[in-house]
Amino acid sequence: MSWFGQTIVWITLRREMKSQELPKTDSIEELARFWDSHDLTEFEGRLEEVTEPVFEHSQGTTMAFRLEPEEAKAVQQVAKARGIEQSVLLREWVLEKLGSIPS
Repeated sequence: MSWFGQTIVWITLRREMKSQELPKTDSIEELARFWDSHDLTEFEGRLEEVTEPVFEHSQGTTMAFRLEPEEAKAVQQVAKARGIEQSVLLREWVLEKLGSIPS
C-alpha cells in the first residue's frame, strides 16, 4: 500500500472516530470502558467544564476492626494481586459472607 493510500485510511478512521457520540450515562463502569478506548482530544470541542460533583458517594457506615499483622498482610497481598483497594476486597468478602453477592 502506498503512503497516499495509508493517508486516506488514516483520515477515514479519524473521521469515524470524531463522529462518535459521547455516552449519555451515569455509569462509572460504562464511562470507564468508553474512555479506555477513546482519546479525550477526539471530543475537546464538545466538552464542558462542570463545577459541581458529578458522581457522589453513597452514604454508608464506616467500620473498624482489628486484624493480626499476618492477616493484614494476607489481605494486602490478595488485594494487590487482584488490583483493588484493601477496603474494596474486605467489603466484597463481608457481602459474600452475608449472601449479598451471587457467587
